[in-house]
Amino acid sequence: MRFNWTDRNCVCISADEALRAIRSSREVIDLADPKRFSNCGHLGPWHFERMVGLGIRSEWCSSGNESLDGLKNWLDRAQDLVMGWFGYDLKDLLEQLGSRHTAETPFALCRFAVPERVLILKDGEWRMYSFEDAPPLPFPKNSGELSLGSTYLPDREQYITQVERILRHIQLGDIYEANYCIRGSINEATIDPALLFEQLIERSGSPFSCRVTHNGLHLLSASPERFMTKTGRKVVSQPMKGTNRRQPDNSSAMRSLAQDAKERTENIMITDLVRNDLSRHATKGTVRVEELCEVYPFAHVNQMISTVSCELKADSHPLDIILGAFPMGSMTGAPKVRAMQLIDEHEDFARGIFSGSVGYFTPEMNFDFNVTIRSILYNEQTKKLSFPTGSAITSASDPEREFDECMLKAEVTLKILQDHVTGN
Repeated sequence: MRFNWTDRNCVCISADEALRAIRSSREVIDLADPKRFSNCGHLGPWHFERMVGLGIRSEWCSSGNESLDGLKNWLDRAQDLVMGWFGYDLKDLLEQLGSRHTAETPFALCRFAVPERVLILKDGEWRMYSFEDAPPLPFPKNSGELSLGSTYLPDREQYITQVERILRHIQLGDIYEANYCIRGSINEATIDPALLFEQLIERSGSPFSCRVTHNGLHLLSASPERFMTKTGRKVVSQPMKGTNRRQPDNSSAMRSLAQDAKERTENIMITDLVRNDLSRHATKGTVRVEELCEVYPFAHVNQMISTVSCELKADSHPLDIILGAFPMGSMTGAPKVRAMQLIDEHEDFARGIFSGSVGYFTPEMNFDFNVTIRSILYNEQTKKLSFPTGSAITSASDPEREFDECMLKAEVTLKILQDHVTGN
């Protein structure tokens, strides 16, 4: 395998042609516009309004038994745009952990592909990059009537019981923080994932939104959070911890979040963990916090974000620094390994691709990856849809307030789903 990005043909296409191509493919990785988060000053290695990989030219996939050194060697040989994901349960390989549950939307543990076609929207113009022998695109199929069956939402009392158990571990000094997740689900759901993603990014405006379609499995994420990006030798991670509802007078809501001692404590704990994770493969003395507990407004919520940067060591592979910090601290806790063990004990589902990371490597091995939160997971064969949410649990956590934070995130997702099937 040796593909070269410059070997691809490039043609300009209309927005309608781009949408038809996207809707017709059964293998899709669709990334939204990181420039929507331009205040952070880190745009990523490639600048675009949308980048979509369609089809598979070559791929590397892990179900759990393959060595990750194989991925490193495969990436080095690719010399092309590579798109894919790291699932949360990659933790079991990285830290010799286990999971009690099996994911209902069983994406591969880790999968990367050189796409057959790449569509890039930049400066309002779509371009399609493809190989000469790329197969013709089929005509997009109609998803039929859209519908949602019975909806299950997490039980408040059960949630509080689990959080109180986690708090006892914190009081005993077992951990300092854990990101505990719950999920809602819908049975007998029929959705149009491509159309729903268009609606999702229009509504949320989230800079790290993504859609993955693979073997009839679908991830749609309106993520506002970047995991890590690399341009040249500079690496940046932007942990997000701290949320409140956006208000009509949002400046006061932002100030309130910025001054919230509990939210600041959560963010600082994870920022310190990220500093430690990056230091494993950073040039000595280059790890620094560029922003601490800055509050940014998004479509429905305000988020507290810190920015940590470093320089990659000359003898470290770009994949090393990703895996050295994976899973990301904002979705685990501190200390990370013990937090992940307790997460598995207390959560009632396998996270799978949720709270993992989706993104891309450039031919020069620069990269940009998100944190797959604010997600919808859909299995078109079983027609089961789920939408996990979570929050950080610390010694200052009020279980009732944490549940309300999770429901705030879930209600945004539910509203979008309901509007999707009713055509609103």
